[in-house]
Amino acid sequence: MFRLIALHAHPDDESSKGAATVAKYVDEGVRAVLVTATGGEAGDILNPVMDRPEIVNNLAEVRRKELETAAAIIGYHEVIMLGYRDSGMADSEDNKRSDAFTNAEDEEVLARLVEIVRLEKPHVVLSYDSHERYPHPDHLAIYRHGLELFTAAADADRFPGAGPPWAISKLYAPVFTRARLTRLHQAMLDRGEESPFADRIERIGPEADNGKRLTPVDVSETLGRGRDALRAHRTQVDPDGFWFRVPEDLIRSVYPFEDFELLASRVPVEPSEDSLFDGVSPL
Repeated sequence: MFRLIALHAHPDDESSKGAATVAKYVDEGVRAVLVTATGGEAGDILNPVMDRPEIVNNLAEVRRKELETAAAIIGYHEVIMLGYRDSGMADSEDNKRSDAFTNAEDEEVLARLVEIVRLEKPHVVLSYDSHERYPHPDHLAIYRHGLELFTAAADADRFPGAGPPWAISKLYAPVFTRARLTRLHQAMLDRGEESPFADRIERIGPEADNGKRLTPVDVSETLGRGRDALRAHRTQVDPDGFWFRVPEDLIRSVYPFEDFELLASRVPVEPSEDSLFDGVSPL
């Protein structure tokens, strides 16, 4: 059986980044474990109907329950919360807190992640890319820790008390490619509808995907599950907002893929691969 670990910064990230892909692999028999670094306490409430005192005053618990619901929809076998506090954006008061994820000692975080990897023995780990256009401190931390984890978990001299070393075969990051956004954008215009992607495409520029080793995963069968998981994050996602302006049938007909950037690999990678587990031996 193949195994996968997904590292995410906040509740809702697991549903906005690669959710349909994880659901697809779970359906195929892959064991999937979700690791979420923070409770999302510093997140804004983006759905107006949820902006109520009883939600605001208990946001961490509400977001935890949303995460549990979303993870169950996707099909994760286990959810591990590291328990750090949401760091908020750079220079915010949340960012200055000693319990914020971004202020945790790197070795402390890495030791915990290495222990999880050596216990679960994943063939594939999902982390984040460099997040050049969204430099949230917690997302940058996940990117950094993911790269470090790929090396440290396999090194017997690192964290010897965390269990026998395990070599992750592949490290990926779910990404929103310009090719995907452009295809969906044009399809919306062709339907005579307003596209939510115009500003984003202009910001990222025509060379955004250059030099990246990208793997598209066909999620035609699980696209709806991924969207349902995102809807479960009712404090963060407005059902009439950005994420759902593009109809599901249009996505399925125009670009039924989620894209992943390969960050590191211990196995040969073919340019035409269409699965995150291509080239991996299920040992």
